[in-house]
Amino acid sequence: MLIVMKQGADERQVEHVCRVVQEMGLAPHPIPGKLRTAIGITGNVGPVDPSGLTALPGVLEVIRVTKPFKLTSREMKPEDTIVEVGGVRIGGPEIVVIAGPCSVEAREPIARAAKELKARGAHLLRGGAFKPRTSPYTFQGLGLEGLKLLADARAQSGLPIVSEVMATEDVPQVEEHVDILQIGARNMQNAPLLKRVGKARKPVLLKRGMAATLEEFLLAAEYVMAEGNRQVILCERGIRTFADHSRFTLDLSIVPELKRLTHLPVIVDPSHAAGRRDIVIPLARAAIAVGADGVMVEVHPDPARAQSDGAQALTLAMFEELMDELRLIVPAVRRGSVAAR
Repeated sequence: MLIVMKQGADERQVEHVCRVVQEMGLAPHPIPGKLRTAIGITGNVGPVDPSGLTALPGVLEVIRVTKPFKLTSREMKPEDTIVEVGGVRIGGPEIVVIAGPCSVEAREPIARAAKELKARGAHLLRGGAFKPRTSPYTFQGLGLEGLKLLADARAQSGLPIVSEVMATEDVPQVEEHVDILQIGARNMQNAPLLKRVGKARKPVLLKRGMAATLEEFLLAAEYVMAEGNRQVILCERGIRTFADHSRFTLDLSIVPELKRLTHLPVIVDPSHAAGRRDIVIPLARAAIAVGADGVMVEVHPDPARAQSDGAQALTLAMFEELMDELRLIVPAVRRGSVAAR
């Protein structure tokens, strides 16, 4: 259910409506807008009689939200959510590019990658300090030391950091060092972790699970938002199908559907879907053409020496080619530009 306040309703009236909702045993979620505030209501297991709410001072109308996902729905918030990190706006008219190696391996490579990517137009730096790998015998990341190396790379390059958190107990130290907390595909339905990052002060980049439906994806985002963190970025990264010519199948059809159903920013990770660098750039072009707000790609200064996922990492020269091609595509799809740094 959504309570729409009258234009000009003051903070005291909004607080009063929230108290009444809480007294009903429900959870109010104020959503400030350009012209008026709305208050989303969650927690009801059955129909709620709106008559007592419509009579409250400052209330314009009460609308029933029909989708199972509430806070992520455009029914609840028609305006696009823009997540701003270090001066970069994700979800606005401009396209954002997140780039970096799969994992943080040592001080010099990550620092070099950050500087080189910044010079070529990247907006945020990605890199894993904690790595969920299919095999327990492969490189698992440097942990806390990796977070410190990422923070050093940010200081040298000025690029905000995106890095994955895998466990609830790791959230405080990851939040201390990075700018965006990433929830990987394997953890998309890890409810305790989703709730914990929902209490964090930093934005959350949520990757779609490799077998998740659209509704499951948005309900995972709902877990985060229900805890109070409204800064959520959705990321399509490929799903498992019968196709065997790539690591996963990049489901670009979900992008326009997400843009229709939710106000949250949507980006695409073509690297994990491809599993091979030669098709990453075409997939990234297609992602922007279909309406994504940005792309996240793996780039390594020397992919042959990468300790994880080197086969899908672009070289620096290939990343420069990608940026040149995106600058041609973005005006054609009537987006503002590739965001300047």
